[in-house]
Amino acid sequence: MKYKRLAKEQFEALYQEFINFLASQSIDKAEWDKIKLDKPEVAEQVLDVFSDLIWEGVLTNATYLEHFSKNHIFLFHCQEKLIQSIVLKALEPQVDFMEKEGLQWLSDTIFTDAVEIHLGKKEYGVERNAAIFDLIKEGAILSDGQLYLQMNGIIQS
Repeated sequence: MKYKRLAKEQFEALYQEFINFLASQSIDKAEWDKIKLDKPEVAEQVLDVFSDLIWEGVLTNATYLEHFSKNHIFLFHCQEKLIQSIVLKALEPQVDFMEKEGLQWLSDTIFTDAVEIHLGKKEYGVERNAAIFDLIKEGAILSDGQLYLQMNGIIQS
């Protein structure tokens, strides 16, 4: 398995896709039920293959990621060959970016000495999708990129 198995809730949300996947493997419902009963290890392998296919599609299409922690916001732009980052750090320890008030504080103090902004970029050390998956495992979430683009626009002007 290249990534990680989807959670039960994710399989349920992707029910139709899973049925289509099984059909592409010439497995109908009766045969799937039989595999689960008689060959659970094969069923596990099928679930793993399906999970990897889903992850591969999601990661290939990933363009922006965000990771919020108490005093940091990490914004990532995942390009083909490299990843760019904008890191915002609150220098006041009571600020919590996980709270609405923390984000309001950031909006009010973005151009003061209370906020550090770091820009970075680097080429992927491993295969692109594996690097993005590692960021997701560390807590990053897929994003529409609005915050990255907004911050990048502010910084560039």
